[in-house]
Amino acid sequence: MVEVKDLSSKDNSRVKNCCINSNLHRLAVIKAEEDIRFEILRSDGSSIATNKPRHSAINCSREKFNYSANQVKHLVSLFFRGGLHFDVNPSYWKSFELLKRLDFEGFGLKALSEMVGKLVCLQYLGLRNNFLQELPQSLCSLERLEVLDIAQNFMVKLSDIIRKMGSLRHLYMSDIICWEPLTIDSLMNLQTLTYISVDSWIYELSGLEMMSSLRKLGMEEFDGASDVSKTFASLVKLENLECLILRGSRFRSMPSLDELGVLNRLTQLKLDGVLPRLTSPNCFPPMIRYLTLANSSLDEDPMPVLENLSELGFVKLRNAFTGEQMVVSKLGFAKLRVLCIGELWSLKSLQVGEGAIPKLERVEIQNCPRLKVLPQEVMFTKCIARKK
Repeated sequence: MVEVKDLSSKDNSRVKNCCINSNLHRLAVIKAEEDIRFEILRSDGSSIATNKPRHSAINCSREKFNYSANQVKHLVSLFFRGGLHFDVNPSYWKSFELLKRLDFEGFGLKALSEMVGKLVCLQYLGLRNNFLQELPQSLCSLERLEVLDIAQNFMVKLSDIIRKMGSLRHLYMSDIICWEPLTIDSLMNLQTLTYISVDSWIYELSGLEMMSSLRKLGMEEFDGASDVSKTFASLVKLENLECLILRGSRFRSMPSLDELGVLNRLTQLKLDGVLPRLTSPNCFPPMIRYLTLANSSLDEDPMPVLENLSELGFVKLRNAFTGEQMVVSKLGFAKLRVLCIGELWSLKSLQVGEGAIPKLERVEIQNCPRLKVLPQEVMFTKCIARKK
């Protein structure tokens, strides 16, 4: 009834994401509606909840949806889901006195009212995957806001509003066009930043050492035109940086990464983009434990390099190799626990030498249609997930 979708890369025994059977989902909706703290409002206005719900999910269609302000003044969480033709009345916002979480993901929102600045208790604002062109200046008034997700608003214009939101801890803004270099060095509480363009990052070099809380950073548009030395020299200043994601441009290869080793505090690394070659083992950060290669399109087997990263416990390869055979040498991958391979469309053979991957616990294989036979060292693991 409940299916594990993803396990944590840090702890292979901990479930990260799961999904449920559709019948169980319908039952859960019914039970949620019976809970006096949770209501689900549909476009026809029907609901079984009491008049003082704490959490609400509003499912809208193309029909006009209205509800009373008295219904929302006790809300702590509010989720909007539905169609593109629903208009949120600005006058509603003044009634959400206690609201802490507001989510419009995938709602088709074209504008957000300045009245959102009246939600003084708001801690989470989800605006992912909408059609916003600008953010209201009143967001600066949200002194408790810790999470802002504006990713996949492709034409949103970012101004200096971001740098004024000093309470932010997590900022998600991938696939956004910045009309001018983004200023973020004032966000001293920021722990997560994904994604910022390399150009915007270089522009901010003077104040980066102030961002001492930053633990996870995603950078995009990282290609052959990028100043690699200058970029990595700046990243060294981030004394608590643990996770780095480098995303290349769609039609250009990423530059040489031979200087990655200077980031000796990194434990997690994801490279998403075409790589002309994989750097040698001694050029990787020495403490790397979790590594993902995505869309790398390498024509040389990456295993001879990866198996020599002494601390590596998790490897994910997605559309990373175009060849037919991968070989793990004798005694290779001494600490590897999890191996995930996917979209390796040409892969026919995976060979494992004697004594290799002795601690392997989990293998996931997805979309490797030509891979028919697995070595015994892989077949004897506790869990193998294999999907077409």
